[in-house]
Amino acid sequence: TLRKPISQSSMADWASKNLNMHTQGIFRRRISISNMLSWNGGSIKKPMLITSNRTIKKEACEMFKLVQSYMGDRQTRMDRNHVALVTVTKCWSMQGLRDELYIQLIRQTTDNMCYRSLAWGWELMAISLAFFSPSPKFQSYLEGYIYRHLDSDEKIAQHIKELVDLKNKKITKSRKKRKQNTEDEGLPISTYAKYCYRKLHKVAVTGGKKGLRKPTVEEITHARNAILTPSLFGSSLEEIMLRQQDMYPGNKLPWVQTQLSQQVLALGGEQTEGIFRIPGDIDEVNALKLQVDQWRIPNSLSDPNIPASLLKLWYRELEEPVIPQQFYQECISNYENPDAAVAVVQLLPELNRLVLCYLIHFLQIFAQPSNVGRTKMDVNNLAMVMAPNCLRCQSDDPRVIFENTRKEMSFLRMLIVHLDTSFIKGLV
Repeated sequence: TLRKPISQSSMADWASKNLNMHTQGIFRRRISISNMLSWNGGSIKKPMLITSNRTIKKEACEMFKLVQSYMGDRQTRMDRNHVALVTVTKCWSMQGLRDELYIQLIRQTTDNMCYRSLAWGWELMAISLAFFSPSPKFQSYLEGYIYRHLDSDEKIAQHIKELVDLKNKKITKSRKKRKQNTEDEGLPISTYAKYCYRKLHKVAVTGGKKGLRKPTVEEITHARNAILTPSLFGSSLEEIMLRQQDMYPGNKLPWVQTQLSQQVLALGGEQTEGIFRIPGDIDEVNALKLQVDQWRIPNSLSDPNIPASLLKLWYRELEEPVIPQQFYQECISNYENPDAAVAVVQLLPELNRLVLCYLIHFLQIFAQPSNVGRTKMDVNNLAMVMAPNCLRCQSDDPRVIFENTRKEMSFLRMLIVHLDTSFIKGLV
């Protein structure tokens, strides 16, 4: 559930307390907040946000030039992919720069008279949200800004026209040309905003890119492409099935689910101690995720923990859990009743039922006594590691979460032990 973003007045109040007010001219007059948060064609001599960190102060000014370069407002010898990579890597490596980047992007996408530059600014924001989240302190402000652009295309086009008219009151051919270009240069801003809004909520929970390996050009390209082509991770089951319609029209199950499950088994996962409990190398998991999103499974895999970790991530990141939220209460109410637990499964929407039954059938392989002896993962362990990926407690109360966690595990255990999944064999 999306909470209502903070109001415009609250955003202004936040800005007045946190912006590092700049000055101009020989008398060092303070620039107003509205000017501080409007597009700037020049450079900045100090960060946008208040900080005492000397490194951040220096890097923030250099980063502003990178933002301008990506948006086409400053000349550079680097291509835009490389500019994005340098920018994202700086912020990914240095947490103190992240809010600074987002406030700089807010500034450069406000009162921007060039639609192409505006679109590229939003694109860079979308790319950045694939790698790191803003701080909790800044999240509400960024959320409020994005929210106000969810349905704003006509207003933006009109605002750009008014800004251009102010700058050049004479109706010239060049202005007509600019007006025509507003439709051709980049996607509608609302497309970027809707993507950023969803991505912001997800990255606030997941925390962005993990591991020790720095971002790569491939990851930058993938993050940009995801704006129009949703990832197989973090989407809804319906979106995933729609995406695979052209490539695998006859499949009843998500390709990503069946392929990763088969990879775990092909690499001997059912004979691997601690499978699903011991995480695979995070950088290897990230690399595999990138390839799976391009419908490729590499032949070089050797550790079953890699696809096992990615499979858990896929279940966990689904936009709505495998067992939809409206069935949650029924699940935890019947955590000790085998018949009632199985009955809940039959009530699920067809796609969810098939996906859940495939998962349970998969886990039943690992629950066989001959495999438990090797993996040390009995039915209780399997239920413990998989339940959080299938059911999501919506409560914020730690006591409720703790109590429900036990019931979620017990419910999944009931399914592993009692659900008949024989019909799923051979289904793809």
